[in-house]
Amino acid sequence: MNLPARSCDYKGHGGLCCTQVVQFGVTIGSETVLKNVNLHIHCGELTAIIGPNGAGKSTLLKALIGLIPHSGELHYLDAKHNRSEHPLFGYIPQDFSFDRDSPVSVLDFMVACRYRFPVWFHVTKSHQKRIEKSLHEVGADHLLHKKMGVLSGGELQRVLLALALEPVPNILLLDEPVSGVDQSGTTLFYQLVSDLRKQYDLSILLVSHDLNNIEQIADRVILLNKTVLLNDTPANVFSSQEYRTAFSLKDKVSE
Repeated sequence: MNLPARSCDYKGHGGLCCTQVVQFGVTIGSETVLKNVNLHIHCGELTAIIGPNGAGKSTLLKALIGLIPHSGELHYLDAKHNRSEHPLFGYIPQDFSFDRDSPVSVLDFMVACRYRFPVWFHVTKSHQKRIEKSLHEVGADHLLHKKMGVLSGGELQRVLLALALEPVPNILLLDEPVSGVDQSGTTLFYQLVSDLRKQYDLSILLVSHDLNNIEQIADRVILLNKTVLLNDTPANVFSSQEYRTAFSLKDKVSE
């Protein structure tokens, strides 16, 4: 799903580009969910967001795309030094519910999402070709005519990823993208995301509890608990006292 950032002097994998999140805050009722969140997200990097339950991880992604009101600012600088407060986001939500008894195919679903007309209308050849190209990008050509209700967790994530990448966004937001996906599907999904990141020089923000995989694939890790506690390399975050405290882990006692 696509949804319509002060400059950063940083050379990313493919050039000068950066997104800045400045003093983000979210208050729901009387509860402060996020406060004083400041981030730099660089092009070509995969940044993982971790934290205990209730830390505000999913809320931060929803605030970035405007689904939740927030305070603070968002600034984007692209590789051509063009500045904007409205980078293009691709977004895969944590929960995607639909009627699995519906006879809607992947083609029907993607046409309805992308072109905003009823799926019972005739699908033009040009529209179908664009859908086929999108599915091919994520290795899901074979799913075109498959019913949405029979897709596995990994197959559904590939379809959602195909939607999120059309058009190619400035920033791809993934909220627990492999929840409910088996280990084989998880490995394939992360490999696909890694390949697409290199191909398009994507900035990726990934929310996940899958700490083992995060340690392997992330360039940076943000430890969040209503505010940013740490923003560093995976090794530095996972070895920190802040990490142990946030997850209530006891320090190892040497024998």
